Amino acid sequence: MDEDTLIATVFAPLATDAGADGLGDDAASFAGGAGDIVVTCDALAAGVHFFPDDPPAAIAAKSLRVNLSDLAAKGAEPFAYLLALALPADCRGDWAREFAAGLAADQARYGVTLLGGDTLRASPGGGATITVTAFGRTGGGATVRRRAARPGHRIVVTGTVGDAALGLQARLAAPYAIDASHAEALDRAYLWPDPPVAAWRVVREFASAAMDVSDGLIGDLAKMCRAAGAGAELDLSAVPLSAAVRAAVAADPSAFDRAVTGGDDYQILATMPDGQVAGYVAAIEALGFTATPVGTIRSGEPRVTLLRDGHAAEVLDGRFQHF
Repeated sequence: MDEDTLIATVFAPLATDAGADGLGDDAASFAGGAGDIVVTCDALAAGVHFFPDDPPAAIAAKSLRVNLSDLAAKGAEPFAYLLALALPADCRGDWAREFAAGLAADQARYGVTLLGGDTLRASPGGGATITVTAFGRTGGGATVRRRAARPGHRIVVTGTVGDAALGLQARLAAPYAIDASHAEALDRAYLWPDPPVAAWRVVREFASAAMDVSDGLIGDLAKMCRAAGAGAELDLSAVPLSAAVRAAVAADPSAFDRAVTGGDDYQILATMPDGQVAGYVAAIEALGFTATPVGTIRSGEPRVTLLRDGHAAEVLDGRFQHF
């Protein structure tokens, strides 16, 4: 399938907004609207962020959702995205169609549309690389920045953490000694991240600071501390874990350290005054998600102090870092 045919038959049907002009022009347009336009960009590479034999629809969903997660954490409603797709020379037409079907399903789920992008051949011997640039609107409010965390504010995280990190570890090494349903749940969390995208409005209403958890709960909280010039206390005993992660930790206690440092959670880490926590949690739950207080922002050196039941604790760092 040549490039023009790929664009016209596979990706043009995803360009449903008039500003995309059916992918028939050199650029797209959209109206600014009220509030900020928030822009984020993430690239995923075969062999780094996904396995080359992962289902194309899952790769597409992950490529889009990791960006929508960023927008939700900024209090922005996603509305559109750009796609740059580098494909190996032996990429089959049915792979591209399955990939596009995954995008189409998520467009319907999240209310976004493709505005344009680029397609190219990957370097010889290289795998697929997918780059998505996503756009969101804050709808009259301001962008929620990580640097706005303030001493005394509570730290709250949505969902559970560690599922995807343990799912990846099970694929890279020996599987955990857990039952099949738990193993399947961990694998699905890695393949199909499920960020609370609809929580963008709740974040905008309640959070003083927020960011998505993509590089591990502890590591991302440390980034927030550095941006805010403040410290944090994180209660490891309060960190929300799924039944599958708890089973893995019971089988191998070192799995806990990987769960809180490993990344790929795509949950929202937010801070807010103590008096806002109950309202935030209730609003998140009303959307069908969960939210759990896990610590407090403190004045002082920008670092994360780990506690377990009130006592100092340590973990081994299981993060993946590109450099």
